Amino acid sequence: MAPPKLSVIGFSLKNLIPNSSSWITTCSEAMHALEEHGAFIAKYDGVPQELDDAIFLASRDLFDLPTDVKLLNTTDTPYHGYTGQIPSMPLFESLGIENATTTGGVEKITKVMWPSGNENFSKSVLMFSKAVAELYQIVMRMVAKSYGIEENCESLLESSVHVLRFMKYLCPQGDEGNPLGVVPHTDISFMTILHEKQVKGLQIKTKEGQWIEVDPSPSSFIVMAGDVCMAWTNGRIEAPYHRVMMQGKEERYSLGIFTFIRDLNIQIPQKLIDEDNPPRFKEFDHYKYIHYHRYTNDGKKSECPIESYCGIN
Repeated sequence: MAPPKLSVIGFSLKNLIPNSSSWITTCSEAMHALEEHGAFIAKYDGVPQELDDAIFLASRDLFDLPTDVKLLNTTDTPYHGYTGQIPSMPLFESLGIENATTTGGVEKITKVMWPSGNENFSKSVLMFSKAVAELYQIVMRMVAKSYGIEENCESLLESSVHVLRFMKYLCPQGDEGNPLGVVPHTDISFMTILHEKQVKGLQIKTKEGQWIEVDPSPSSFIVMAGDVCMAWTNGRIEAPYHRVMMQGKEERYSLGIFTFIRDLNIQIPQKLIDEDNPPRFKEFDHYKYIHYHRYTNDGKKSECPIESYCGIN
């Protein structure tokens, strides 16, 4: 039997006119993939090659800064700022930019990292973040159309904020170095869209327990449901476990747009509740869930933190 693979779905902006035949076909493919694996690979043309090159150059410039400068990227929200090497994941380093689709959010972190300014960095970050956020909006509207919950979706989109996270993975040292880049986990976001610099490593776990290796390409964007999307859809779309396993001798760079819902409680749309599908999650605040996940023993130890936080037994 052939190993499982993620669906690869074309997302060409010129063909994705809402409710056109190509939109309906893409919507059907995306929904099947999300309900099957919680993720799919979008072949997305919203990020031209020039911008793709620029954002990964910006990533290298960022990680080349001294550690004491990167440590200045602090935030009140867990997982949104700078994380140096963590003992359990010594190959991994990341840095986040809050409100990455806004000029103010990008300029704020740019001034912290480069007090004299870095126009190329801020321009690349803003353009890339807006382009990927557009893909998020397209996917969300497809989910909403499929479930007949368009009104619920629009309020979520209005409350969506995006964190661009730059991620770097070192090569394991020696022949017996631990290749684990990131431990298996689900994301605390509503939805995550990852973009890789053509170095393998990302693996996504199927419901049957098999690991799917993702083969990145310049136009590949991995769309992945987070814990909060799982709660909002009443478990119809599950957040997949994923990890990074380093291979070879090449450093790995990755980008992620992590979407969070601010100033709006997450509540299962009424149309997703019926006799066969009773509510599985209570109404909750996304940012309070983040703090539960990061700061409580139950949140840290739970195999499914979103269920232990707001699940209905």
